[in-house]
Amino acid sequence: MTPQQKAFFSRAATWSTFGSAVTILFSIAASQILLGLALASMLLSGERLRLPRITLPLLLFLAGTVLALLFSGEPAHGLAQIKKFYVFCELFLVFSCLRDLRLVRWLFLTWAALAGIDAARGFLQFASKVRAAHALGIGSSSFYGFYVAHRITGFMSHWNTFSEEEMYALLMLIAFLFFSPRLRKRMWIWIAVLVCLGFAVLLAETRGVWIATVIGALYLVWFWRPKLVLFVPVIVGLAFLASPHSIRERFESIARPKQEDSNEFRRITWRTGLKMIEAHPWLGIGPDGPKYHFMEYIPSDVPRPLPDGFYQHLHNIYLQWAAERGIPVMLIGMWMLLQIAVDFWRGLRTLPPGRDIRRFLLHGALAVWLATMIEGVVEVNLGDTEPLTMFLVVVACGYLALEKDLAVKSIAEG
Repeated sequence: MTPQQKAFFSRAATWSTFGSAVTILFSIAASQILLGLALASMLLSGERLRLPRITLPLLLFLAGTVLALLFSGEPAHGLAQIKKFYVFCELFLVFSCLRDLRLVRWLFLTWAALAGIDAARGFLQFASKVRAAHALGIGSSSFYGFYVAHRITGFMSHWNTFSEEEMYALLMLIAFLFFSPRLRKRMWIWIAVLVCLGFAVLLAETRGVWIATVIGALYLVWFWRPKLVLFVPVIVGLAFLASPHSIRERFESIARPKQEDSNEFRRITWRTGLKMIEAHPWLGIGPDGPKYHFMEYIPSDVPRPLPDGFYQHLHNIYLQWAAERGIPVMLIGMWMLLQIAVDFWRGLRTLPPGRDIRRFLLHGALAVWLATMIEGVVEVNLGDTEPLTMFLVVVACGYLALEKDLAVKSIAEG
């Protein structure tokens, strides 16, 4: 192969990886097709695959998943989790192909732009639902019960996925505005996008994402202007008072859940998950096992009928890993996640003061990491392809920011 051909495939790998990382905001199929093209192009280019520091725990985690599947006795039930190994290629391809931090910066600005379009679609959906409620004679006092089971989803199939994608794009955009070298023009556009993303997260009414977003944003504010953290309770209070009645009810349901959104079903899934772990501590019941065997492990003192809720997973990523794959694999997963935070924090401490692309990427990655860990207490967030892909992109870019040999040319901010 000639040098020109290798250069062509190298560029193809770079732009296919970029495309895969951004199209996940509206299409799994497009993202994974581009991921395959990126992988093929990289192999043809002869470029070496670079491995971030978390490669060892990740490979052990995947190997433990295979072992749990083989010993489950029902390998067909867990094949979907094995197929999802393909998604982890995103981590290695972003880390190997996007070696220009300017391009990485534009990746996250593209995320913000696409998430803004997704948010606009969500606003239209919300307006449609308000009109439908009015047509049915449902007033504002009853709209909450009507809306909570049919919330906005943007381009996604579920409001939780929509919320998570908006949250990731929002946190990276906040980190960009706080820590990246300033834009001299068009700053107002990104601030407007920021407001749209925040409003979309609010309207989606996903409480776990609300809490995770606030904590991730608090982290960023603390390292930008620590004194501003004191005003956060005031801002939250004003947002509560200014919100529509249904959003205020959703806030209140965190402490005082209503019948239609009771938290009781989560307590049942957590207790059931603990039963699964107690019965199968070493290898679990198999990947996706809770989906097929949930009813067999429900504690005997749980009254029937079960309250409304989704009972095909455990609504906690840590319990889900332990129940599916065993405690050792869950601990390996925790090792991997904690290693990410340790590496990024150490990297931040080596940076000189001032605005910097690397500072933006590392602070943004830590905010996303923190939000993911928090939301993982109430959802199996890394079990879905879209948030998993976005999380892997952020992690890969955080590790890129630790690479001292990357050429960062001067950025034209105009």
